[in-house]
Amino acid sequence: MDTRQKLDAALKDAMRSNDDVPRRTLRMVLAAIKFLQIEKGSQPDETAVLAVIQKEIKSRRESIADAQRANRPDLIADTEAEIHVLESFLPKQMSEEELLTFARQAVAEAEAKTPADMGKVMKLLIPQVQGRASGDLISKAVRQILQDG
Repeated sequence: MDTRQKLDAALKDAMRSNDDVPRRTLRMVLAAIKFLQIEKGSQPDETAVLAVIQKEIKSRRESIADAQRANRPDLIADTEAEIHVLESFLPKQMSEEELLTFARQAVAEAEAKTPADMGKVMKLLIPQVQGRASGDLISKAVRQILQDG
């Protein structure tokens, strides 16, 4: 069962149990996937679905920061619950050491020497770790390797 089917099944379960947070969260992420499908004109693959979920999580983390500045603990709790629901559909996240190992391999494969070569490395690395590490962590690892090496 792919992630899209898991999201659909979880939405049905949330609707049956009348659970508001998962129902609302899953509807939003499925709408984002549907929008991507319409935009591309074809069914998004597993990598694209995982990218949408990560994008939704990133958006909610930004919302938490805004809610903290506005001193709104109620919004913070709701948004954290939504993040928890979304994270349950992502594959197990990579440790920092695993990510650095993949990044070192990509740097060697791209023959990158300076931070200016970061784009070449990212092009190789992102498809390998998509869904298991966020974009900011990936770029941080590559930047660290290129600056150290």
